[in-house]
Amino acid sequence: QVQLVDSGGGLVQAGDSLRLSCAASGRTFSMYTMGWFRQAPGKEREFVAAISRSGGSTYYADSVKGRFTISRDNAKNTVILQMNTLKPEDTAVYYCAAKRASTSVVSITGYDDWGQGTQVTVSS
Repeated sequence: QVQLVDSGGGLVQAGDSLRLSCAASGRTFSMYTMGWFRQAPGKEREFVAAISRSGGSTYYADSVKGRFTISRDNAKNTVILQMNTLKPEDTAVYYCAAKRASTSVVSITGYDDWGQGTQVTVSS
């Protein structure tokens, strides 16, 4: 239904910033709630942030509140995750995802389409 390509990861030092991008294809992009999840080695995939279809509502995991900002531009079919004051515990593969179901934004179950993932590594 929607194809997602995420990018922007890299190797940075603690305290640095990164901007992740998710490029989507398809005319129905604005019908999807969009989220970012991350997965560290040996850990389950966890919720990071989400944004409603129009961009009017945003949601964040407690661990990233005040540091990360999610945004979207429906005219450009893009979703952004601006990550500031990065910490070593932010190290993970980050995935953007699209949700159609009326499920909790923090639940992985409701997301139908996923990007390929982009690696974020934060050194001490």
